[in-house]
Amino acid sequence: PSGWIEPGQTPEFDEYTVVLRGLLRVTTRKGTLDVTAGQAVITHRKEWVRYSTPGPDGAEYIAVCVPAFSPGAVHRDE
Repeated sequence: PSGWIEPGQTPEFDEYTVVLRGLLRVTTRKGTLDVTAGQAVITHRKEWVRYSTPGPDGAEYIAVCVPAFSPGAVHRDE
């Protein structure tokens, strides 16, 4: 949805994300990247990242985690 902000995280997996619709904002310690429909981004394990959807239409995307996502491996901020 529009205005969604996920807590920051330092995952134990690489995440490959393809945006199908809307805008996904990816914030890391190095800066912020706006990823739009038809674009993709890779975030690397053990690097802090936060995802959000600041656009009026939110975003629809596919995320693939390698190795697979698990609640114990995501290490979300408090």
